[in-house]
Amino acid sequence: MNDSSRGAPQGAGHWGAPETQAAPAGPAYDVHDAQQTRPMPIVPDVPDAGRDADDRDDRDQGAGRLSGGPLFRDEKPQEPMSTAPPPPQKKRAGRDLRAAIGVGVGLGAIIVASLFIVKAVFVGVIVVAVVVGLWELTSRLQERKGIKAPLVPLAVGGAAMVVAGFVQGAEGAWVAMALTALAVLVWRMTEPPEGYLKDVTAGVFAAFYVPFLATFVAMLLTADDGPQRVLTFLLLTVVSDTGAYAVGWRFGKHKLAPRISPGKTREGLFGAVAFAMVAGALCMQFLIDGGSWWQGLLLGLAVAVSATLGDLGESMIKRDLGIKDMGTLLPGHGGIMDRLDSLLPTAPVVWLLLVLFVGSS
Repeated sequence: MNDSSRGAPQGAGHWGAPETQAAPAGPAYDVHDAQQTRPMPIVPDVPDAGRDADDRDDRDQGAGRLSGGPLFRDEKPQEPMSTAPPPPQKKRAGRDLRAAIGVGVGLGAIIVASLFIVKAVFVGVIVVAVVVGLWELTSRLQERKGIKAPLVPLAVGGAAMVVAGFVQGAEGAWVAMALTALAVLVWRMTEPPEGYLKDVTAGVFAAFYVPFLATFVAMLLTADDGPQRVLTFLLLTVVSDTGAYAVGWRFGKHKLAPRISPGKTREGLFGAVAFAMVAGALCMQFLIDGGSWWQGLLLGLAVAVSATLGDLGESMIKRDLGIKDMGTLLPGHGGIMDRLDSLLPTAPVVWLLLVLFVGSS
């Protein structure tokens, strides 16, 4: 079979050109079909709008890839990467240090003035701090967890707890604590029973965590050298926090409790212990009647540990609530509870050790 038996060449009609050559007779053609061959009409190829847009995009992308330009029309061409290493970044504090220092100095002046002028005025300062702290804690519990710890019985009972501790000592504080817990249980009965257990549990916890622990500060004040004892308690806690911050910020490399507070380091804890022990030795030697420097070393060590644990405990609460600060009342510090976190658990530790070292009067 020769090549002419394969039929006419195909494809010319697609471009609109007339077929000028008739198909030869063969197995696939007959004379009638050959005579009916005629020019094909020219029909312009009009694609749909969607495909036309896609084709244009494809052509634009293809042109971009061939020319080395951007893949998309609104994409900026990439600049060559710089080989120079980035400049080292300085460590920065997590808060506004100017505001934090200013607020701290102001609070310290108020506390010291009330402490050495009239003891009852300082008890009032404790009551105000307790009530505001309870308000912050109960507000965050309701906002983040839907827990409605009753604030009214907590505020009234907390204030009574501090005053009872100052007037009647530890026995008065325990009685006021029990009555406050009972008031929380009864107050919550005025609302529907749904969530009763979690609400009263949070209320009892708040009563113990804030006002009961703060009562030990008022109990420190009842001694003859009460202002000096309270001042020692405050100085050691502040110095411990400052030592932890300064040493940890400068030398901190090993995390202390990364799941709870990633910013705290072991080096910071060593700094807190060293600073607090030195401050404790000085305070016990020169501020506390009958105190000795070696007692101050032990007192400083205990304060550094309790303050760190208190700070970690507060961090656990805030992480569970999904917040950074308990409030915004104190610029550079957060809320009242953010300043009481290390003070509250340290107060009973200092009270107990001072009673053991030099007595309660």
